[in-house]
Amino acid sequence: MGKTIEKLAMARNHEIYKVDTVEERNDLSNISEIEVAIEFSQPDAAVDNIKFCLDHNIPVLSGTTGWLEQKKDIDQYCLNKKGTFFYASNYSVGVNIFFRLNSWFAKVMNGFEGYEVSLTEIHHVEKKDAPSGTAITIAETIGESLMRKDGWGLDTPDEKKINIHSIRENDAPGTHVVKYSSSIDTIELSHTAHSREGFAMGALLVAEWLPEKNGILNMGNFLTTILS
Repeated sequence: MGKTIEKLAMARNHEIYKVDTVEERNDLSNISEIEVAIEFSQPDAAVDNIKFCLDHNIPVLSGTTGWLEQKKDIDQYCLNKKGTFFYASNYSVGVNIFFRLNSWFAKVMNGFEGYEVSLTEIHHVEKKDAPSGTAITIAETIGESLMRKDGWGLDTPDEKKINIHSIRENDAPGTHVVKYSSSIDTIELSHTAHSREGFAMGALLVAEWLPEKNGILNMGNFLTTILS
């Protein structure tokens, strides 16, 4: 993702200050002209990276997953610092349309209890966390409207949970399939990424939009602005 974002940013005439390690990260404190930081790293590094940017008054957007149990703490940290923090589990515009579609469809299916909902996500073998942050967002979106479900689980036998199944394959940018199955038929909603460029371009568009914004923001804020 970092390499793809860098390539697209350079093509759009942005100046890049590239950071690969914790040691290099400390150099940012001497760079006053940084307008925004794009944080795509690892779950065990994300929190420190985001705090560092907020400490130095650098607006930061993050797409790292696998650390979200600490997001409430980071949100409060951002508010305390009067900073700017944007988080999305997925920056693809198509995926965010898919989120909204699943929200609407779950409301429809709330009246049809004969259908059991499940979710399968497929990603590249290098992806560290399972399920994907995108799958979690989809499951949470469905759970907000589907009253017969209470949260989600990974390969769970609990019928009250939305079951998520994670698959890791070589060279798989990302596929998410939501399935509603009954004894009569099956309805599927799916999104398949053909490359990482959709995710990278979405993050870059947010990075261009983020400077001079303030507070805790997400793709809902961004899409509302560009679609209004």
